[in-house]
Amino acid sequence: MRNWIGATILAVMLVSGSGCSALAVRLGLRVRLDTIAVTSLSASMVSRHDSSAAVGALGPGQSARLVVVANTNAGKHYATVGAGNGKVSFDNYTMEATTVQVSKRGTVSLPADPRLSDGKVGHLRISPTTRPDVVTVLDVPVRYDIPFVADFSGASGSDGFNGMDGLDGLDGQDGTPAMPDPTTGALGNPGPGGNGGAGGNGWNGQDGSDGSPGENVHVWVRLEPGPKPLLQIEARSTRRDLFYLVDPSGGSLKILSNGGSGGRGGQGGRAGHGGRGGSGFPSGSSGPDGLPGSDGRPGSDGSGGVITLSVDPAAEPFLRCISWSNHGRGGSARTTTTTEPVAALW
Repeated sequence: MRNWIGATILAVMLVSGSGCSALAVRLGLRVRLDTIAVTSLSASMVSRHDSSAAVGALGPGQSARLVVVANTNAGKHYATVGAGNGKVSFDNYTMEATTVQVSKRGTVSLPADPRLSDGKVGHLRISPTTRPDVVTVLDVPVRYDIPFVADFSGASGSDGFNGMDGLDGLDGQDGTPAMPDPTTGALGNPGPGGNGGAGGNGWNGQDGSDGSPGENVHVWVRLEPGPKPLLQIEARSTRRDLFYLVDPSGGSLKILSNGGSGGRGGQGGRAGHGGRGGSGFPSGSSGPDGLPGSDGRPGSDGSGGVITLSVDPAAEPFLRCISWSNHGRGGSARTTTTTEPVAALW
């Protein structure tokens, strides 16, 4: 029984590590399409979090899981592993992708930069590696009616290290045992007990470091020409340049340039306990406890970054879908909005 369990565990490890290996096929855990007369294919996308939720379109930066089903004239269906809950690994297929990208494990993703998808539709052309004449094409429309976030916030400060606890004092030595009087035989007093050692002081906690300030950001907004209102947006700081395409009917953009929160101060170390006094006559005194260490001070929050918006007049009616936050030390930083002509951003 143990040998069988061990062999099963080893087989599962080999399958997970090597994909569709010959061993996995022999164990019935995987199926190769090169031994099956495939006559047609179907393909779809489902949510990465819920395989029962179909996905019909992707927004910039979004991804979904691919499901491919191979069909035969005998009415049998062979689904892909993963979201398809089948036994056919994705290396059975040749896939050609345009606009979107597909990974070896069947994850379909759209680049976060909308300049790569603006005005386009994603396509996947899928065929079995051994049957290039059997083809299915999956269209992946692009959507822009989703919430976007442009985060230029400062990094949080590091927490301070906790102080080390003080060492406990050593116990005092017990007095020498009582000895009988050689003349009377009466038991005398024991020797005096030793005093306990003092407990060590706890170390102070380290101060937390300050949070970094939010970046100063300049945002340009214009209305893209076309039958459907779409906002072209560029958000630029000294470190990054981000682009967005937002459908105002359901989509939004939130610009964050908050100061990073200060790090937590480290806790002071525990005081060491004084050592126990030794027993004897008289008994030794217990050692005094040490002093606890002080807690470290928290770091200061970083200041919020300045946000400047340049808005083309044609885009002004749609500014309701743009919001921002630039809180930090001392309250919110300055935000200015100017209406002026904005040229095409790409």
